[in-house]
Amino acid sequence: MHLFRRVAWRLQARAQGGLSERARQRATQLAADVDLRLRAPRQFWQDLLRGGVPQEPVSGQRDSRLPTPGSVITRAYQGRSIAVTVLENGFQYEGRSYGSLSAIAFTATGTRWNGFLFFQLKGPDRG
Repeated sequence: MHLFRRVAWRLQARAQGGLSERARQRATQLAADVDLRLRAPRQFWQDLLRGGVPQEPVSGQRDSRLPTPGSVITRAYQGRSIAVTVLENGFQYEGRSYGSLSAIAFTATGTRWNGFLFFQLKGPDRG
């Protein structure tokens, strides 16, 4: 999939001229400030093989948009109900564990979604 997107981008860039010089300079500035990683961390691959559930939370704080662990989030989609159980470190959908709501939305629909938007979860200050 990555190769397909790169080829498509290259064809589009040839047809329409690619990035402007200003955009190239900005990208160079941003790249200079980033610690570039050539390989994904080993933990990433281990988590992926286990179903995408991280062993430890990335940060100490839980996202305020998420309900408490044990809660069930439901979403009607194309005539069926998608029910997800919130876990302490991830989510469960149809007996499998997932690290993100986006992964569940993709599994359930076949389309990439922002998980919070798909399940219509809003922060406490957003109503």
